[in-house]
Amino acid sequence: MTGAVGTGTPPRPVGRPPRVALVGANGHGLWHRRIIAPLHEAGQLELVALVDVRPVESEPEAPIPPGAGIFTDHAEMLAVARPDVVVICSPPHTHLPIALAALRAGADLLLEKPPVLSLAEHRELAAALAETGRVCQVGFQALGSAALAELTAAVAAGRLGRITGISTVASWQRTDGYYARAPWAGRRSLDGRPVLDGVLVNPLAHAVMQSLAVAEAAVAAGMVEPAGALDGVAPEWPAQAELERYRVRPIEVDDTAALRVVLGCGLSVVAAVTLAGEDFIAGEVIVHGTAGRAVLEYPTDRLALPGEAGLREVPGRTGLLVNLLAHRADPAGTPLIAPLARTAGFTALVEVIRAAPEPTLLDDERLVATGTGPDRVFTIRGINAVLRRAAAEGALLSELAVPWAVKPYRAAVETEA
Repeated sequence: MTGAVGTGTPPRPVGRPPRVALVGANGHGLWHRRIIAPLHEAGQLELVALVDVRPVESEPEAPIPPGAGIFTDHAEMLAVARPDVVVICSPPHTHLPIALAALRAGADLLLEKPPVLSLAEHRELAAALAETGRVCQVGFQALGSAALAELTAAVAAGRLGRITGISTVASWQRTDGYYARAPWAGRRSLDGRPVLDGVLVNPLAHAVMQSLAVAEAAVAAGMVEPAGALDGVAPEWPAQAELERYRVRPIEVDDTAALRVVLGCGLSVVAAVTLAGEDFIAGEVIVHGTAGRAVLEYPTDRLALPGEAGLREVPGRTGLLVNLLAHRADPAGTPLIAPLARTAGFTALVEVIRAAPEPTLLDDERLVATGTGPDRVFTIRGINAVLRRAAAEGALLSELAVPWAVKPYRAAVETEA
């Protein structure tokens, strides 16, 4: 990935550096530890605690500083370590109780995506932020991309003309071992609580969030092609959703999906994504306008605006932890990149996915299996061409005469966050 996620140096705080704890120190938590380590070394923060139910080991790029506590329980950690900032990288269904406990202990949050799994949880967390006076940054790190900033500036300046649609396409692969990584992997619920470890909510959630961010910029700039605004719905808010969900294994969630969302302004946003892909498509956000088309490859920060021959790298990302520390030092001068409120529309779509029927299990004749044991992967024959066409036409798979496609689930989106 180009553009170091932890780049940028926050203002050095007066007095002691903020005390930082990480809940969920293994798995994806290692990524956070590698971001935290140089900031600790530079004196921009002090890593005081790591929490995980599994043993936590020191690594060359993620050392455990002398004096940092190792805990298996977040409540004990909060009482003992008393952090100023808590980074929460635990399973999604555990986010809300840990976040509430950290806020009540006086900490600000960097909360991994998806932040919560319903609008009711979103409202509960927002109320706790207001009550405690703390802040929450959500882990959609691609929102700190300079490439995204250049794209939204081009949209606002009218370089694409009026925006007529936004789509995103990605084609990844996941192994059998991926779905054995944790008890909640590939699950719709666990112990009676929603988990929703599907393609749209977890691995390719960034594709959806980036698309919503571009739509937000287009609406704010008045650059949306009039397409029949919906009464009583904010122009940037998801109002209606159509969803097709598929799976290639006996898991409980989707690994392949097509989602079309109509915003309150009438603009359509389409996501066509898979974890059973052929040639790798990193993740493209495609912005369609009356004066041209733009493509943002968001994982690599590569961008092509109208008139440009191909994708070019736009280096630079502001890391979300760096931004949070800078916001703590200067709240008025440094806004959060991904505050909880900015993610409400994404959470509204999570709620639609939560209510949708079980994903359709594709039969073996549609699939190609390669590898063995935990390294086995499945590929859906012809999936990449189908996803690319869906993104280009703003269509669902069932509208493209795909023989295995099913009738979409349709729902109105709750209108209040």
